Amino acid sequence: MNGRPFYPNGFNAYWLMYMASDLAGRSKVSSAFQQASSHGMTVVRTWAFSDGGHKALQRSPGSYDESMFKGLDFVISEARRYGVYLILSLVNNHEDFGGKRQYVQWARDEGRSTGSDDAFFQNDVVKSFYKNHVKTILTRNNTMTGMAYRDDPIILAWELMNEPRCQSDLSGRILQAWITEMAAYVKSIDSRHLLEVGAEGFYGDSIFGRKQFINPGGYEVGTDFIANNQIPEIDFATIHAYPDQWIPGPSELAQLVFLQHWIQSHIGDADAVLRKPLVITEFGKSSRLSGDTVRKRDIMYRMVYTSIYASARSGGPCRGGLFWQLLTQGMDGLRDGYEIIFSESPLMENIISWHSRRISSLIIKHPIYQRREYFIHKQQHESSK
Repeated sequence: MNGRPFYPNGFNAYWLMYMASDLAGRSKVSSAFQQASSHGMTVVRTWAFSDGGHKALQRSPGSYDESMFKGLDFVISEARRYGVYLILSLVNNHEDFGGKRQYVQWARDEGRSTGSDDAFFQNDVVKSFYKNHVKTILTRNNTMTGMAYRDDPIILAWELMNEPRCQSDLSGRILQAWITEMAAYVKSIDSRHLLEVGAEGFYGDSIFGRKQFINPGGYEVGTDFIANNQIPEIDFATIHAYPDQWIPGPSELAQLVFLQHWIQSHIGDADAVLRKPLVITEFGKSSRLSGDTVRKRDIMYRMVYTSIYASARSGGPCRGGLFWQLLTQGMDGLRDGYEIIFSESPLMENIISWHSRRISSLIIKHPIYQRREYFIHKQQHESSK
């Protein structure tokens, strides 16, 4: 980033556009960005979709609510104001905010035979709906900045889909074909921004044994961490980490052992096989699922942050992480058990700030930065003679 190593460090806040679409809610958005900046965080991941239903951005295929779009315009302008980069996700695998189910239903409403919700990945009409949304988002001219989204450098990356899954085809072929097609389509419109899949990191059959020994309980969702991220247009790999959801039965220690193994396996494959950066784009621990205490969440966050820092410090592929999720005061209706509210969680606030300071310190230690600074000082010295 501007000639310096960049370590994505921040949080998820899916609700930003939703809140910003109402003038009364924009203070919450500004507060989130202000807190991100003051705590040394550099990236926020959020939704650039809301399909059908209440407060929809896309009310029906190709029909958009301008007030919602202006909410997203505001989110991007506030990100620019506070110097916090954005990862914008383009559709949901889950039915929250519409997702693939709504897209398939739109096709059914037109009399198309679609079968299951996984028709999202194969049906030509549904795919045309998605491509139209991609084009609409990427070419949108921001009413507050006057800049097209595809030209705005405050957007770090596009995400094809939040947690794509195609469990009707565990071979992974259907989803692989969809990612290949859509990644190429995004890049045909915007070749300058980074692109990632949005997947959770579950392995398929690309490497023997990974699925059986790394996925929790051999779990399959039709994704393949290796194959999906080998697609040339995909710029960096992602994983999510929710051991309390994925292996809820074992002890706390067993979950931590799994978490460490999960992260290190993906770091190793991103380095040796993919040769691409890796970002942990979601991680968290619920206060509802496991009778969590502050101490248990503290341990989980420290483990994730320590793994990221160790990889980044050694020049490894894992460069950052985004916790799920940040809320500000007065947002009780959006609590999901994973929320962090700094005014209520001083210990977590300290842990997050500690990691921000530690990861940012790597920038001035990095050889690229040191060489850059050397040449700047050399040129300044020579010009002063």
